[in-house]
Amino acid sequence: MIDTKEQLHQRLKDIKTQLRLSMNGAVSQSMREKGLVYKLNFGVELPRIKGIAAGYEKDHSLAQSLWKEDIRECKILAGLLQPVESFLPEIADIWVEDIRNIEIAELTCMNLFQHLPYAPAKSFHWIASEDEYTQVCGFLTIARLLMKKGDMNERVENEFLDQAITAFLSGSYHVRNAAMTAIRRFMQQNEENSFQVCRRVEGMDNSSSDVEQLLYNLVKEEVC
Repeated sequence: MIDTKEQLHQRLKDIKTQLRLSMNGAVSQSMREKGLVYKLNFGVELPRIKGIAAGYEKDHSLAQSLWKEDIRECKILAGLLQPVESFLPEIADIWVEDIRNIEIAELTCMNLFQHLPYAPAKSFHWIASEDEYTQVCGFLTIARLLMKKGDMNERVENEFLDQAITAFLSGSYHVRNAAMTAIRRFMQQNEENSFQVCRRVEGMDNSSSDVEQLLYNLVKEEVC
């Protein structure tokens, strides 16, 4: 059944009422102090947000409307309530372009992006972007896919490692962390993958670059 605008508006109103009743000013303040800045943040904790989501069936119109709200909890709920089958690749790109926060990037990759049938191809498209959070979403999605199955052919493996190592060495703090998360997941699949990564960073231990030494040490820690 297709919702009328009135029904959609009422459900949005009901959700916002539940969020306001669950708001936590201390959590919201703590997030601001840690750099997680939102236009509006009720400070609702994740288990409660998931509890609110459980009261609704997945719905495209509702999820799209929630995403357009510049509210932390609404964006998290959008990722939880968006059906995979109606989430077209072009909509995924629009959502990613709108992400400007590491929390939303991590949760949307976990709750939605990793489940998309086109996630492997789209994630590689994202890691090739020059936009910080587009890259972050790409690497985090790849990391999730590697945890599930994530076999790559040799060409794709080489492309991934080229992109991930370049991103680690030259990217922002969040891009570096996301790239390293994906590298770790790749190494954890099998010994051959670990060997491939080790081969690429050998010699960086004596590099004059601090970030190359950091990558070398992180890879070494993973192997050990």
